[in-house]
Amino acid sequence: MGNPYNIGLDKNPANFQPLTPLSLVARTAAVYPHLTSALYEGRSFTWAETYDRCRRLACWLVALGIGEGDTVAAMLPNVPAMHELHFAVPMAGAVLNTLNPRLDAASIAFQLDHGSARVIFVDPEFSGLTAAAIALMAGPMPFIIDVDDPAFGDGVRIGQTEYEAALAEGDPQFLPRYPEDEWNAIALSYTSGTTGNPKGVVTHHRGAYLNAISNILAANLGQHPVYLWTLPMFHCNGWCFPWSIAATAGVNVCLRKVDPTKIFALMKQHRVTHMCGAPIVYNMLINAPDAPKSSPEWSITGLMGGSAPPIPVIEGTQKLGIKLIHIYGLTEVYGPSSICAEQRGWNELPLERQAMLKRRQGVPYPLQEAVTVLDPETMQEVPRDASTMGEVMFRGNVVMKGYLKNEKATTDAFAGGWFHTGDLGVIDEDGYIIIKDRSKDIIISGGENISSVEVEDVLYKHPAVLLAAVVAKPDSRWGEVPCAFIELKDGTSVTGSDIIAFESNPACSSSLRKVARSCGDICKSGVRTGPAAMPSISDQALTAAICRMSV
Repeated sequence: MGNPYNIGLDKNPANFQPLTPLSLVARTAAVYPHLTSALYEGRSFTWAETYDRCRRLACWLVALGIGEGDTVAAMLPNVPAMHELHFAVPMAGAVLNTLNPRLDAASIAFQLDHGSARVIFVDPEFSGLTAAAIALMAGPMPFIIDVDDPAFGDGVRIGQTEYEAALAEGDPQFLPRYPEDEWNAIALSYTSGTTGNPKGVVTHHRGAYLNAISNILAANLGQHPVYLWTLPMFHCNGWCFPWSIAATAGVNVCLRKVDPTKIFALMKQHRVTHMCGAPIVYNMLINAPDAPKSSPEWSITGLMGGSAPPIPVIEGTQKLGIKLIHIYGLTEVYGPSSICAEQRGWNELPLERQAMLKRRQGVPYPLQEAVTVLDPETMQEVPRDASTMGEVMFRGNVVMKGYLKNEKATTDAFAGGWFHTGDLGVIDEDGYIIIKDRSKDIIISGGENISSVEVEDVLYKHPAVLLAAVVAKPDSRWGEVPCAFIELKDGTSVTGSDIIAFESNPACSSSLRKVARSCGDICKSGVRTGPAAMPSISDQALTAAICRMSV
């Protein structure tokens, strides 16, 4: 006899619909049509207008012959068009590929070729770079749409049409093409490895929907938040926040680039409630000459991602009135996929102790199944002693489909039934994971494993240091030694000897004193002053330093 709960109880359109973020914007446009959806440089849109614009663009794309399995690329900053593409492209059944405009033309050309992009939307600021990339392509040239922006000023058009003209040709009553299977791809994002070609990460509608809801739970978005776009939408689809803000009928305050003065002005003007960014973004706010001297009258929540944020950054943002939530993830897990879940009593602790607790990478995101640290050889969880190192791994519905056209890399990434991040970490007695380093960034000096993250933590404590990145430099005696790239705060002056002396003081850990003993180079403002000022390190190490220090 079969299971009675499986007899005559099949899925049908009445009781099952594939999960997709497209349903989130449709609901908000129907329920809150007159609420503001986006603000940018004097322009304002309602959710009804945004939904109409997305359907117009989807209709236009379909008329162009775009559909399931096609890739639509975007070379755009955080402007309303970039927000709309996160809905319009999947409404046409296609896959959105947001490109990183900080890359060089050759890298962008590779991604356009590898992803077989049929269409690309281009901002005037990036028209020259895009044209250079397209000229390097081996495959067919994509159809180019210019996205004019009066706020940027004059820009050279390189496309066959302009964004608003394309919208005008579309039908606002177009019926979006929802996926028949929630496993269908919604986005293609390229990793930025330091060696070889980047890998194309394919994510699906189900994961995007679930992580959008996870963001709401993790960041306490509630209803009608005011979200400031300090995080690039090209990065992991803005950590899925375009879809999260749609679900909560919030306001997208768009911002072309990270500018502390403008950020503070927008916060005050629109009473911003939420923002996201890497530690470097918050560091810029803390050290801005016009940083507010007092906290705002309302609450601001800031999600901070990336490597473990330096303690001074956590302390400084709290003084600005921004309540930080530390999250962690990768492109392969849709951006944020673990969170340092706050416990009762933390805020009553001394500030430095709070910072130590809040800088951990933490526990699974609300709708992620699991994150832990495993021994990659045995695939067993490491002891919860905060010292035994292993590899951080994820498992759950908020994990990529795999790497586009790269079956071996996909198989390797999912070996043993877990997604292997390549990050090294430990688990503490609370069950929270703590990142120690990237596996490729661990510095082995004289047989001693040195964490670049730990060295950076100490460097950030120096009052003159604004930014720091530590990488390995080949050494004939020690094998390799730490090399620190440092950018100083305005109006300060310090020598390499001063920094090494600071690292060597008794307050530093013994491992850091060994770092100073090994005489790693200190390169003042090295990343900013060009190759001539660099010590002799590998291209991979130099790229790693630049990536860590870039905004």
